[in-house]
Amino acid sequence: MKAPLKPLILPDVPPMPVQVYNPARLAALAATALMHTEPAPDLDNLCELAASASGTRRALVVLFDARHAFYKAAVGCGPLTLGQRSFPLHTDACPLLAGTSGPLVAEDTTRDARLAHLPDVRDKRVGAWAGFPLRSADGLVLGGLSVLDEQPHPWTDGQIDTLTRLAGAVSDVIELRRQMHHAHERIDALESSGAAADRLAQTLQDSLLPPVIARPEWLDAAAVYLPAGNGSSVVGDFYDLFPTRQPWWCAALGDVSGKGLEAAKVTALARYTVRTEATQHSSPATVLSRLNDALVRQRVNDRFLTAVCVMLRPGPDGGVRGLVSLGGHAPALIRRADATVEEAGRAGLLLGIFADAGLHAEQVELAPGDALLLYTDGVTEAHGRSGHAVWGLTALSAVLAGCDGLNAEQTLERITTALSEYAGDHHSDDTALLLLRVPLPAEEKP
Repeated sequence: MKAPLKPLILPDVPPMPVQVYNPARLAALAATALMHTEPAPDLDNLCELAASASGTRRALVVLFDARHAFYKAAVGCGPLTLGQRSFPLHTDACPLLAGTSGPLVAEDTTRDARLAHLPDVRDKRVGAWAGFPLRSADGLVLGGLSVLDEQPHPWTDGQIDTLTRLAGAVSDVIELRRQMHHAHERIDALESSGAAADRLAQTLQDSLLPPVIARPEWLDAAAVYLPAGNGSSVVGDFYDLFPTRQPWWCAALGDVSGKGLEAAKVTALARYTVRTEATQHSSPATVLSRLNDALVRQRVNDRFLTAVCVMLRPGPDGGVRGLVSLGGHAPALIRRADATVEEAGRAGLLLGIFADAGLHAEQVELAPGDALLLYTDGVTEAHGRSGHAVWGLTALSAVLAGCDGLNAEQTLERITTALSEYAGDHHSDDTALLLLRVPLPAEEKP
């Protein structure tokens, strides 16, 4: 008599979150036009940063619709054809993020009921996993940034914090891609007009320049962006100010060569690489070196950029101390409280061209009443109304020296007014300025 057949035991597969099938979510994903498309170098670079920050060899940017999970970016998985990047929805962990309000972290996937049924977990290919939701501008989960290891192990608070920031950067890049796709559709469907071009430029520019500058209580800060001409071209100027590791803050400003969508891609990669690397390294020269490595390695296009990066922290007696590094960029200007102006920073090479950009970090000390000005060459190279002589560093320094008693916002207003009076409508390049000023003790906090 034959032995009775053993019953087939299927793994306990938890139900898929209902949010996966939300029509609004699926429409937002379709609007990105990223599913089942070729890899994107800027997302691959962020994947590499995620793997480095987590100490793993594998990292993924996964998008998912109602049927498939798609690896839009993958590090540590070997070469993948487009067909090898698509998987049935239930075989990947990232769709579970649609039903969570934050990260999903597993130190041992075999003991986690949410993940134990996955093929890679059962086959001992994934022992530890961490996933972070990628959200649309409306907060809908479009996919996930995930890192994974073969062996179980805990994830540190620092890793979770850095990966959460990286997931935000990936979400921003996806939103930029959606805006670009929407812009292309509009351009294809409608005849170009001045108003339509202006709206397109403004939409993309808003995604690259933070509308409000964050600042610590010990620093007065302001920024301004002035488009060249009619402002109808998407540009490559960017600036940023953000906290890194307590008590440090990072300020960055840069200028990508050229204009248009290709320049915007490099701008997005530069800004988010600086944000990520600044949380890992205390030297601005290292931050810019890592950005240079990413640009050289990825070669998103033929664009290069100049940039200045500053790391600052509060010092004794109400002052501020830090480091400044220049990547092919004009020197920063320090206006002392006694109205003298001096240059800061040691010149390095352009970023994105040479494997070694020769970057250095130089110390800076700001006393109460001192201010540090970062600017792009649209300021110093603005042509006069005659169209010949440029405004120049000397003129900028003279105006800055005359800003006695002004706060950061008022100082930038004084500079831009003087620039407009000199150049009128003849300045041919876009302009970005970022001013960091140490308040005097008697002043109200900014």
